[in-house]
Amino acid sequence: MSSTVPTTSPTTSAVPTRPDDGIAALVTAFRLLQTQHSRVLHHESSIRGLNPTDSRFVFFLASADDLGVTPKRAGEYLELSTGAMTSLIDRLEQGGHIERRPNPDDRRSILLHLTPSGEAIAQQIGAVYSAAFREVIAPDAREALAEAFTRFGNALARRSGASA
Repeated sequence: MSSTVPTTSPTTSAVPTRPDDGIAALVTAFRLLQTQHSRVLHHESSIRGLNPTDSRFVFFLASADDLGVTPKRAGEYLELSTGAMTSLIDRLEQGGHIERRPNPDDRRSILLHLTPSGEAIAQQIGAVYSAAFREVIAPDAREALAEAFTRFGNALARRSGASA
């Protein structure tokens, strides 16, 4: 009578392992990408007299088109306190990169908009990223990669409890 012999030994893990599905390489590449992104954003911001949070805010406003953004919504996006958001707005307004306008839907609030200077910053820094994408991503792969980035961002948001 044949007996079943366990397939694990005291020196091997009882946790089943999957064959290498490339996830470790993806995580490593993503971490390196984050590091390079931080370096680029810091460098591009500093040569324009900004800090990375200023530039992130400029990009956020650039994505709002001409609609504008309330300070509250911007603060939620940037995860800044009301006081920190006020300082950021004041700093960028004094630099001539954003302007406050009345909110037509709520006379108690304002909407923030980019000035031509702010638009130029978004375009200049964005051009660095665009050039890098053009250098390494084939035109026929760009749409699929953009969709994958969107799905990945949504998956991270679901797992962290953050909104997308």
